[in-house]
Amino acid sequence: MNVETLAYTVGAVIGTLALVLFGWLFVHSFLKWLEPRRRAGELLRAVLTRTQYRQLMWHCYVDITSPSDHERIYRVPRYSGTVGLIEQGRRKAELCLQPLEQVPDADIVVIHKLMIEADEETYLRTANRFAPKYLDY
Repeated sequence: MNVETLAYTVGAVIGTLALVLFGWLFVHSFLKWLEPRRRAGELLRAVLTRTQYRQLMWHCYVDITSPSDHERIYRVPRYSGTVGLIEQGRRKAELCLQPLEQVPDADIVVIHKLMIEADEETYLRTANRFAPKYLDY
């Protein structure tokens, strides 16, 4: 075997090993990223009613009815964003309430739902309030 062939073979082996290592690291990182999202999705499915879950999947938001005022609805987005405060069918405000650490989007939806249903008054007091982005639906 001459030097050029040996160099080519060694280079090919090193390149292949680098690709295998990169692939393994990519898959490992992806699985590490995917697992919390899978668990969050399971929790979301358990917390929402069938109708709420269907609405979330089809429209990318879920409406949570206020426990204190049945004409008030909180429109919680599936992905990050502000929560729409709707009263008597009209958007009155945008509410922003986010955890300090990054969590899966499904967990954010669960947090909003549980906070609204458990202690709406504290939820409204804690959330930052902005003028509505849209006036009507």
